Amino acid sequence: MSLWDSVSDLELRLDHYELERRESVTPSGWTRVTTTVVFTGEDETGQGEDVTYESELHDDVPDELMLAGTWSLEDFSYRLNEFEELGEGYRRWAFESAALDLALRQSETGLGEALGRHERPVRFVVSTRAAPERWLEFAPELEFKLDAETDWDRALLGRLRELGRVRVVDLKAYYRGTSVDLAPDPELYRAVAEELPDAIIEDAWLEDGLREAVAGAEDRLSFDAPVHSLKDLDDLPLEPRWLNIKPSRFGTVRELLDTIEACEERGISMYGGGQYELGPGRLHIQRLASIFYPDGPNDVAPHEYNEGEPREGLPQSPLPAATGPGLS
Repeated sequence: MSLWDSVSDLELRLDHYELERRESVTPSGWTRVTTTVVFTGEDETGQGEDVTYESELHDDVPDELMLAGTWSLEDFSYRLNEFEELGEGYRRWAFESAALDLALRQSETGLGEALGRHERPVRFVVSTRAAPERWLEFAPELEFKLDAETDWDRALLGRLRELGRVRVVDLKAYYRGTSVDLAPDPELYRAVAEELPDAIIEDAWLEDGLREAVAGAEDRLSFDAPVHSLKDLDDLPLEPRWLNIKPSRFGTVRELLDTIEACEERGISMYGGGQYELGPGRLHIQRLASIFYPDGPNDVAPHEYNEGEPREGLPQSPLPAATGPGLS
């Protein structure tokens, strides 16, 4: 039985839903806005989080869709296909994950149990552009996922190597028109591959002669931004040995589970990623990590890491395994 078949017949009984807007000013001064979709039925609630990045788009999240009724999870997903305003990505995932959460809670079942899997403690890394040394002063065992920057040189990379705590370097070559764009640079790619020989290299551009810059590091290449579906995985310029799974990118529960299953069958190692969630979405990505890739360098650190400077008292890795019904 496929992963999707294990949950597609789950029944959910939905009476109504509401929206909850969340806002948080990040340490960099950017205001993050998300919308939580709250499904209610039979004295249970299921939640999903819309992590659309454009703040103004949270002003028009649909709040009066005709969704009440009793559905299988599969039939409910088909119903959502009828609403163009949900799209195929972040917003659709909010409604799909709320439905899955509600169905699991109404059946008094955790996601791992429904899938025939066990939840395990989750190893996490801290994603940062800041100097990791500042974090290590407070938590010397932390591991990191670092966004590469244009001014990185071999001296800096050598210092990072000596720390022995960098697990992933994100080259962000697939972003366009955002504040995190990083133009492909063969010298930077070559330096990262050589100076950090144990780090996973995420989202490197492999066209226009760039592939030669990471020659010899093919078994460490990972992809994130270009993969929203199993088809996207199949269309990559090479079959990666690693994949960053961000559930909200996939839109539907089925697309997410089909892609995870394909990775398992092909021997592609996975790790979880987040979208600066402010609400239940953060717990969702942690639970999925606990089921499918608990030992990966998961970029699913608790929300406290997004709320200020390095400090004492932050949760440490690994996170305890999730328990109880639902998706969180």
